[in-house]
Amino acid sequence: MPSAGTRLAPRLSAAEVATLTRGQLIGSGDVAVSGIAPLDRAGPDDLSFLAGRRYLPYFQHSRAGIVLCKPDLSAEVVEGPPCRVVVRDPHVALLSVIPVLYPEPAWEPGVHPTAIVGRGTTWREPVAIGPYAVVGRETRLGKNVRIGAGCVLGDGVEVGDDVRLYPQVVCYSGTIVGSRVILHAGARLGSDGFGYIPGQGGGGELPRKIPQVGRCIIGDDVEIGANTTVDRGSVDDTVIGAGTKIDNLVQIGHNCRIGARCLIAGQAGIAGSTHVEDDVFLAGQAGLADHVTIGRGARVTVQGGVIGDIEPGATVSGYPARSHREFLRAQGALYRLAKIVDDLEALVQRSRESDR
Repeated sequence: MPSAGTRLAPRLSAAEVATLTRGQLIGSGDVAVSGIAPLDRAGPDDLSFLAGRRYLPYFQHSRAGIVLCKPDLSAEVVEGPPCRVVVRDPHVALLSVIPVLYPEPAWEPGVHPTAIVGRGTTWREPVAIGPYAVVGRETRLGKNVRIGAGCVLGDGVEVGDDVRLYPQVVCYSGTIVGSRVILHAGARLGSDGFGYIPGQGGGGELPRKIPQVGRCIIGDDVEIGANTTVDRGSVDDTVIGAGTKIDNLVQIGHNCRIGARCLIAGQAGIAGSTHVEDDVFLAGQAGLADHVTIGRGARVTVQGGVIGDIEPGATVSGYPARSHREFLRAQGALYRLAKIVDDLEALVQRSRESDR
């Protein structure tokens, strides 16, 4: 018997999973699950998913209670869990199931006694301001804003509705955050960009700092990962477009314009005044030089180094970044070079021996 106050984990039957995902049920509709796990670690109480042929060996030995399967893969295998829900895309189907099995915990509105709220700050109830958070003067918070422990919002910061700030987020003065934004722990928005005038000559004159007076504007439905930094503009604004998702440990320089619905993976770096148009994908550790434009729908692969403009829709790789197909050909030629050198050295050796 569960103790008082214990929350029972939600459970879903196979029939309910099929209804939620609009899938075709194969097997008993009474099988129930309470969690989600990969095929190789799933047990009888878990829902799992088979989205690619490479995972068929795991599927055949899986103990999962229910498996979301692509139609062609489900028809191909006989072994494996008998209870399946056939869907077009198992990953998309999971989006309907995860919120039911893992509901968001309820949150309580209110201002923690240790929080500091500046004069003239206003908000629309309900909001939650956590322990040791600091909210500056004349700050405006929308409805359903949740500010985690230790967050700092500078004077005049504006935050839209349904925004969540995880612990230790910092928004400098001049930051504007849209609605339905998620800022993960340690994100820093609106800090000064890297702008200096070098000292003249070799007389030891220190570089002079260029004042950074622009804003940092975050559009609606943006998510920014942990320990990511977005600089304020120098004299212009830094802007992140609506629906863009940014991973952990990303650096975005001053005056950058990031379009809508972009995906920026971890450790990418974007130098100042770069324009990234809508629907661009930047893979992990991609690096963009300053004052370049990345055309709409372009893709920069892992560790791609961009030093010039990229055409819309292009996929580029390598350093300096160039057409992905050209990069692969160049890499293939480089790998063949070792054999060519070996053959050349052998030819030289034979020539020397014949001259003796």
